[in-house]
Amino acid sequence: MAATGTEQQGAKAFYVTTPIYYVNDAPHLGHAYTTVAGDVLTRWHRQRGEKVWFLTGTDEHGQKIMRTAEANGVSPQEWCDKLVEEAWKPLWEHLEIANDDFIRTTQERHTVRVQEFVQDLYDKGEIYKGEYEGPYCVGCEEYKSPGDLLDGEGEYAGEKLCPVHKKPVESLKEENYFFKLSEYGPKLLEHYEKHPEFIQPESARNEVVNIVRQGLEDLSISRSTFDWGVKIPWDDKHVIYVWVDALLNYATAVGYGSDQKKFEETFPADVHLVGKDILRFHAVIWPAMLMAQGLPVPGRVAAHGWLMVGGEKMSKSNLTGIKPQDLTSHFGVDAYRWYFLRAIQFGQDGSFSWEDFSHRYTSELANDYGNLASRVAAMVGKYFGGSLPEATADGEAEQAIKDGLAKAVAEADRRIGDELDFAGGIAAIFDFVKQVNGYLTEQEPWKVAKDSSDEARARLATILYTAAESLRACAVLLNAVMPRTSGLLWDSLGAEASLGALADQHVQDAGRWGQLPAGSTVTKGAVLFPRLEEPKSE
Repeated sequence: MAATGTEQQGAKAFYVTTPIYYVNDAPHLGHAYTTVAGDVLTRWHRQRGEKVWFLTGTDEHGQKIMRTAEANGVSPQEWCDKLVEEAWKPLWEHLEIANDDFIRTTQERHTVRVQEFVQDLYDKGEIYKGEYEGPYCVGCEEYKSPGDLLDGEGEYAGEKLCPVHKKPVESLKEENYFFKLSEYGPKLLEHYEKHPEFIQPESARNEVVNIVRQGLEDLSISRSTFDWGVKIPWDDKHVIYVWVDALLNYATAVGYGSDQKKFEETFPADVHLVGKDILRFHAVIWPAMLMAQGLPVPGRVAAHGWLMVGGEKMSKSNLTGIKPQDLTSHFGVDAYRWYFLRAIQFGQDGSFSWEDFSHRYTSELANDYGNLASRVAAMVGKYFGGSLPEATADGEAEQAIKDGLAKAVAEADRRIGDELDFAGGIAAIFDFVKQVNGYLTEQEPWKVAKDSSDEARARLATILYTAAESLRACAVLLNAVMPRTSGLLWDSLGAEASLGALADQHVQDAGRWGQLPAGSTVTKGAVLFPRLEEPKSE
């Protein structure tokens, strides 16, 4: 996505990351949820005129990847290459994710810098050699506390299970290198206290604070029982623990150790978007590693909840089997991007159902928003030959629309851009859409058009200008969420010719009334949100 002309050279970029995703399988709804949220957030900040950097990528080391590759009869690198090129990158393109970079942990630009970072910590005395024995979950790539394990039942009777994967853990004993994480508990607690916004939502913050207050153990940062990973530079019998390797992508991708100017203009991240299951790594281990290295810590770690699936078509048990494309082929990409952020409060658990998606699509997108755009374009075409008329008869009804728009812009900008409350921000915009629909219903332009007097003509022109100018603002406000349909609406209003590219319109200025000039050519384009076809039965 092109940078806007108002971005300042040398200014700190608004830097947002998704987790880098394990490539042991193809992406599912949960991966897409996080990535779309990051895309909407960064598109929004771009449309504030800010310098932005949006990073995503893939985590390609560790025992889980190695075993998956072996099960498929290929090398780990071959497996990763295939999944990245055939599944991950194509999905992000399909969902119109405008990431600035895509980091892979097998890339040399990453692995060399990881070794340098760990070597620095070792030289500073932050890493020592020891031995570890305990229960290990390959799925989580993490040692577990015995107290966290579940008692197995049925086929797993007598075994201890990972609480996340509900599968037996393995007992591992190996010589490892350890990072002195335990020493950073007080510093972390002090940071949490000074920066209450560091971990979001508050429930997640409280959970992390409690964990740290109970005392931290030193972190095993190497593995010696397999070799698919980045080698410890001073002891090549060990590979670096996959989570240490993975977390460092946020630094290596923006020039750590290779491009100091880029690094200073980008790092640290302003927002790390993560699922709540990996919050501890990002809110405890990652800032402790940065503190040990004398580097600044991130601005915020924002954890979202579980994405659960209900309804007749799908169930929670096969969440990972649902492809985003199964939904985009029915509802469209823009509606997909809109739905999950509109229907689920970011930071809380949320459930998806086919029925809820269908209802919201029909009610809000097709009937409220799409129909409004279609009606306004049709009436401008019918009554004014497609040329947007000038508003010369403003009254209280029009002032109410202007006030409603100003409120919607301020609320959406605050909620989406600052608070990561995507659902609240989108709701504010759609409350305004409903207000404009109500305005048209009350003003009845189709009845006013039957009166040929000059006064009625001026009134009709004012009503249609008000509706079209409202749609101009909606296109700007919804561009980050639904770029394709916003672009179609922008074209339909003839806005490109007079106002320039939609991506260059600043969201915070969207409420400034009267931007769409009279005389703009308004055309009735394609239906923004077509009526849904009944899904084919299995």
